[in-house]
Amino acid sequence: MPDHRGLGRALHLFDTDPLIGAGLPFWLPDGAAVRHALEDYIRAAERRAGYHHVYSPVLGKRELYELSGHWEHYRDEMFPPMDLGGEQVVLRPSLCPHHALLFRSRAHSYRELPLRIAELGGMYRSELSGVLGGLTRVRGIQLNDAHIFCTLDQAADEVAAALAMIADAYAALDIRAARYRLSLPGRGGKYVAAPGLWERSTAVLTAALDERGLRYDAVDGEAAFYGPKIDVQVRDSAGREATLSTVQVDFHQPERFDLRYTGADGVAHRPVMVHRSIIGSIERAVAHLIECHGGRFPAWLAPTQVVVLPVTEAQHCAAARFERRCRESGLRVAVAPPDRGSLAARIREHRLAPYQAIIGAAEFTADRVALRLRDGRRLDPLPAAEALDRIAALLAAHSAALWDDC
Repeated sequence: MPDHRGLGRALHLFDTDPLIGAGLPFWLPDGAAVRHALEDYIRAAERRAGYHHVYSPVLGKRELYELSGHWEHYRDEMFPPMDLGGEQVVLRPSLCPHHALLFRSRAHSYRELPLRIAELGGMYRSELSGVLGGLTRVRGIQLNDAHIFCTLDQAADEVAAALAMIADAYAALDIRAARYRLSLPGRGGKYVAAPGLWERSTAVLTAALDERGLRYDAVDGEAAFYGPKIDVQVRDSAGREATLSTVQVDFHQPERFDLRYTGADGVAHRPVMVHRSIIGSIERAVAHLIECHGGRFPAWLAPTQVVVLPVTEAQHCAAARFERRCRESGLRVAVAPPDRGSLAARIREHRLAPYQAIIGAAEFTADRVALRLRDGRRLDPLPAAEALDRIAALLAAHSAALWDDC
């Protein structure tokens, strides 16, 4: 597997600048296209699964994180407070306190549960310079985060549903998990001292893993400070493991924020808070995709999905028409005209594009295109409309296949 840092820059996906600062990469147009496609995919998947999307601020008062426990247990990884009008505010290291307040802002009945709240939100970690690298360790993180407020009886099903969403996303992204890890607390004061809550949370996670028949390793010392978690581990080009996706069960923050819902008995009850991230941070997800695919992203994710190659200038107008039809269908498309070199040279230059639509004299006359797939297959010329429809259908299905041969 290639290193995403060099390849990502060579493919003009992202870069950094010392005037912006270490650990704060910026996205170039092709990288932004990949990121947008990934964000669109996860938002659509969450909508289908019954999530409600929200926005919350990247700043919060210090008191918020004292209440959540982050200030006590996580302070070393937070940026220093800023004084604003006599109050101290901090860049948030996590989205969960904001979502707890969103839940608390309205009264809730048991009939609304499970209530699933999702956000692609920014958060900030004060990482040391020595551990920063490319997109995998950054200081500004865009996290695919969600919190499910549910009853205890619903928690295991919600964890299992999150694991199913992770499996579906990995299939669409054409990646594999290295292993599943049940992350448990270790020794020391970094964890909330509530043995009973830890046991209940661990039991829920274990039941969900067992229900899906997933093998896992139980590892001490890797839990969040407030509860255990399932970490889906991936490996980079150097063989190093990192967590991409996670599911957590939290009894602690509902207590700290005094979260309640009204049960069928008319009495106030405490919800369980399930934290889950299907693709983790956008930065780490894209870094892993670059390394896994070497720039040959699944077609629905590719920065340029179709490259149109007119053989000669005589086919320029036909190429422009096909390009326009691709754009109208929502495809990311570019034209590689003859003045950029021979047909063979242009094919090589755009070898990472999933689809190359070649238009020669015969295709121009019959309103057809000859498709060349990234895997080397050459298809018989197709009517332009049919080719476009079949490509669009595969992309809409987030298929890892380049062509439907049926």
